Amino acid sequence: MRSKRWVLITGMSGSGKTLVSHIFEDLGYFCVDNLPPRLLPMLVELSKEHPRQMQHVALVIDTRCGEMFAETLPSVRCVAEQGIPIQILFLDCSDEILVQRFKETRRKHPLFHENPTILQSIRAERGLLEEVRASADRVIDTSMLAPHELRAIIEAEYSIMERKAGIAVNVVSFGFKYGIPPEADLVFDVRFLANPHYVAHLRPLDGRDAPIRKYVLADPLAEEFIRYLQGFIDFTLPQYIREGKAYLTIAIGCTGGRHRSVVIAEQVAQFLKEKGYRVNVQHRDVRQQPQPMPETE
Repeated sequence: MRSKRWVLITGMSGSGKTLVSHIFEDLGYFCVDNLPPRLLPMLVELSKEHPRQMQHVALVIDTRCGEMFAETLPSVRCVAEQGIPIQILFLDCSDEILVQRFKETRRKHPLFHENPTILQSIRAERGLLEEVRASADRVIDTSMLAPHELRAIIEAEYSIMERKAGIAVNVVSFGFKYGIPPEADLVFDVRFLANPHYVAHLRPLDGRDAPIRKYVLADPLAEEFIRYLQGFIDFTLPQYIREGKAYLTIAIGCTGGRHRSVVIAEQVAQFLKEKGYRVNVQHRDVRQQPQPMPETE
C-alpha cells in the first residue's frame, strides 16, 4: 500500500466530479464531498485521531461553497505546512459539452442565480477557478471521455497500491480535426501513413479492427516510424521517472482519429505494457462518424 495520500478534486461544474469521487471511494479512499475549504485543517486533525480509516483521503471542493471557495488554496498551503501535501486534481470540460450536459439534467449550475444563461454561468465559473486550475497537479479534460474511460484514467493514476513502474502512462489517439488533447505531454502526427479512409470497404471500420491494423502496418513507413517512436519513448520515460513525473500522456493523431492513430496508439500501448509500465489507452475520437467520400463524375 502507498503511504498517506490526499487528493483534492475540483473543477468545472458538470465535468464529472461526482463520478470521480465515487471512483476514489471504490479505490479505498475516505471521501468527503462539498467540503468548505476552512474545514480542511480540521479534517487533517480528525485524520490524526483515525489514521487507519483516513490514511487516504479524497475531498471535493468547488464553487458550490460560494465565496468560501477563495479560501481553497490558502487552506491547501496551510495543510501542507502541517506535513500533508494535497494533490489537486482539476476536471475540465469544453463549454459546448457543459452547456449540453446542463440542458440534459434538472440540476442548476451553481452560479446560475447570478447569470442569465448557462453559458455565462460557465464562463463566470472559469474565471473563479483560474488560479486553482493553474495550481493543479493534474488536469483531466472529460469532454470526450466515456465514464469507463475516465474510471480507467483515475484508477491508473491514483491507485493506492504500489505500481511496478514509477509512472502512469495514458496513450490517447485523436483526430487533428477535433483538436489536440489539452492534457497531452507528447504529441505525434501519423497523417503521413497510408489512410484506410480512402478504401471504401475499410472506411466504416476503426483501428481496433484487424483489416485496418493490417492495412496501416503494411505501409513500410509504419514499421520504421514505430521503431523510432518506441526507441524515443524507451529513452525518455526513465528520464521523466527520474525527475519525479507521476503520469504522462502520449497523444497520437491522424486526421479523423479513427484509423491510423488508433492502430499506432495500440502498438505503443502494447510496447509499454511489455516494458512493465502501467498503461491506459483512450481512443478519443473513434466514435466520430466517418465522412462519406464525394461522388466522382
